[in-house]
Amino acid sequence: MATISAEPSLVAARRTSRRIRLGTVDIGDGAPISIQSMTTTRTEDVGATLVQAHALATQGADIVRVAVPHEADAKALPAIVAQAGVPIVADVHFSYRLALLALEAGVAGLRLNPGNIRDAAQIRTVVREAASRKVPIRVGANAGSLDRGLLARHGGATPEALVESALTEVAILEDEGFGDIKISVKHQNVAQMIAAYRLLAAATPYPLHLGVTEAGPPPTGLVKSAVGIGTLLAEGIGDTIRVSLTADPVEEVTTAKSILQALGIRRSTFDLVACPSCGRAELDVVDLTNQVLARLEALALPPVQIAVMGCEVNGPGEARDADVGIAAGPGRGLLFSRGRQIGWVPAERMVDALLEEAVKVAREKQANPAEAGLGEGA
Repeated sequence: MATISAEPSLVAARRTSRRIRLGTVDIGDGAPISIQSMTTTRTEDVGATLVQAHALATQGADIVRVAVPHEADAKALPAIVAQAGVPIVADVHFSYRLALLALEAGVAGLRLNPGNIRDAAQIRTVVREAASRKVPIRVGANAGSLDRGLLARHGGATPEALVESALTEVAILEDEGFGDIKISVKHQNVAQMIAAYRLLAAATPYPLHLGVTEAGPPPTGLVKSAVGIGTLLAEGIGDTIRVSLTADPVEEVTTAKSILQALGIRRSTFDLVACPSCGRAELDVVDLTNQVLARLEALALPPVQIAVMGCEVNGPGEARDADVGIAAGPGRGLLFSRGRQIGWVPAERMVDALLEEAVKVAREKQANPAEAGLGEGA
């Protein structure tokens, strides 16, 4: 059975939230869901940080976060902000002075972890400066850094503890009349993460940033992130997302794009539908699919769905439902395009014929975007 991406109509309506603006990116209130990642370089190394920020932006990151643990990192921010070509968020912990330096450097946003700056007066100073510069703040609660008293009261890093931590910090911002807020409540446990965001979504009108923290390396990190983020997005919860992987951060961006595309939310490239093969197949479906995939990646097609099927049970129906598809059999395959049966092609022509038709359909969609039926942000 092929895996078919859900159509946008099957995803729940987006949760209503306030809208904030982070640099050039609108967040919340129906704005396209944004992809975020974080550099792994030492921020004080301007050249290396810019190289990575550019790579992330080129692959599709809308927002890039950089760590600011030291004064040297804060001093590097003006050059990074000026040359990154993508909104930069400063990740600041413990030191309100570093937060102020980051704001002076012109960052598009701040991320503050509840409780890490324990002096409420210092938090208020940061909030006032952010307000004067119209810079939004993400209140990012994390299961690994909750206040000990909170942990004791809730019996651990429960969803309720995460939400209480975040909203306690938000209350300080609100007391200063500050409303350019985004919130995250990340947990390394997928089920706990989902529960926390559901609670938070019901408790506040602010836009939410989704992520499974410390998800680990691929493939487990990919699965955890896809399940956690994908479940919430399918419920209409979430305004920005970050896939946290122990890997090259570029892989975070490509995975985030795949999650959005699988839900039909944001389609940016081809969607290859292929059967897993079984004893009914009359040819090597895996080899045929790999040939098609290699050629597709070289073509860099705009959004189009392509099906490669290998038997007469599901093949014709799945191939017909895709933009372009082939139902392959012994020595030949039946080619479909936009629901129409084009005809039989010999085995040696199957890949060429499928891709020629895919290019044709992709061009037709580009010429008539309204007909393409693409999701938000496409």
